[in-house]
Amino acid sequence: MAKTNATAGFPHLKQDVAASLVVFLVALPLCVGVAVASGVPAELGLVTGIVGGIITGLMPGSSLQVSGPAAGLTVLVFEAVSEFGLPALGVIVLATGLLQFGMGALRLGRWFRAISISVVEGMLAGIGLVIIAGQLYAAAGMKAPETGIGKIVGMPKALVDAVGSTTALVSLAVGAGTVAVVVLWKRMPKKAQAVPGALAAVLLATFASAVFSLPVATVEVQGLLGVIQPPGADAFGELGNPALIGTILAFTLIASAESLFSAAAVDRMHDGPRTQYDKELIAQGAGNTVCGVLGALPMTAVIVRSSANVRAGARTKASRVLHGVWLLVFAAALPSALALIPIPALAGILVYAGWKLIPFRQVTALWRGNRGEALILVVTAVSIVAVNMFEGVLIGLALSVVKTAWEASHVRLEIVDKGAGPVQVYLSGNATFLRLPKILDSLEALPQDRPIELNLSGLHHVDHACRTALENWAEQHTTAGTDPVRVLAT
Repeated sequence: MAKTNATAGFPHLKQDVAASLVVFLVALPLCVGVAVASGVPAELGLVTGIVGGIITGLMPGSSLQVSGPAAGLTVLVFEAVSEFGLPALGVIVLATGLLQFGMGALRLGRWFRAISISVVEGMLAGIGLVIIAGQLYAAAGMKAPETGIGKIVGMPKALVDAVGSTTALVSLAVGAGTVAVVVLWKRMPKKAQAVPGALAAVLLATFASAVFSLPVATVEVQGLLGVIQPPGADAFGELGNPALIGTILAFTLIASAESLFSAAAVDRMHDGPRTQYDKELIAQGAGNTVCGVLGALPMTAVIVRSSANVRAGARTKASRVLHGVWLLVFAAALPSALALIPIPALAGILVYAGWKLIPFRQVTALWRGNRGEALILVVTAVSIVAVNMFEGVLIGLALSVVKTAWEASHVRLEIVDKGAGPVQVYLSGNATFLRLPKILDSLEALPQDRPIELNLSGLHHVDHACRTALENWAEQHTTAGTDPVRVLAT
């Protein structure tokens, strides 16, 4: 009877427990890999995963998507830690969380859906390219250049150096083997696939490195409590640095956009309750606030873990909360196990994750259907690689706004000349400064010795620049010795 009552109180407990174990196994290598790639202690990735599961998981918003450290923020975190130091990371993440919480409370979450999908996909593509380039160096046991361009330009020299080093070749082989296992794992029998491919790849690489005593670097372990360092007064003093403020804004924009776009994708995978975007942004803000207090990595909703959660049969938020509990148990009971993991294996996991971020199919589809959007995607990605994350996204957003303004300012100019009487000019649509050169070229090509009748009644909108230019043109045409230009009402 007690069992029946328990089942009645938690009707989906069995499915949620099973799903939580799957998500835990998917999240474990990714949490560690993202932390190492971000240049912070591996345990901080687990801390963020624990907070994302337990704190964010308990809050309303999206019932099935899972939060934790994301490959999409790896590049930004690495740049922030390199520039401001690890103690400042807690302040950045804390401020990001508070901003997200505030935006959610002000009901701004839904507006993130207005961001051009081409900019978001371009952002992910740029991140993916930088991750791949950086992690190829890590797979070879080499130090990567700091800039995205530097990483790519330095590839040929790094390859030559690797070929001349047995240690680098062994390290690369471990990384390449890890990628191969992840890719081929989907062809394994269904029973074997119960273990996620990423975890299987890391376990096999760890086993091979230990058995054959391979000369590869492994994860450094400091202990869970040893890495938790709340930001001090000196770190908060950095808030007066404009560059730090820009980094906080970049974290907030990118983490929020990635989380809410992930929520939209997860909603398409199941028929349960839909995401409440403002509440989800508040939940992400609460999680990042806690992560900031603990000095951990920032979190976002992660599509890989979320899709694994849905595919594993999760029915309620209990699955994502429990996955955080399992991460906590592992971090508390088996922290020394991290020291056995080869870094090139984690680099291989991140290379594969970076590859999955590049939307090859979307670029092809956009090029066929809307080349302007495809161009925005490519320029955003290239800008992130060439400059940095924040400025690359701003360039993409600016291009998107310009493209929208250009398309919205469609104007049609029609000239009717019957040979006698005034030349009739009809303007219709939206006359903005973006179309002004075309309009003025057409008007200035009209006969100077004939009266002009300018009909603006078909215009829906005339901006100040266009109105002023039309008035100036009419005045100049009149002073040229012809009859005054007759302008019909707008």
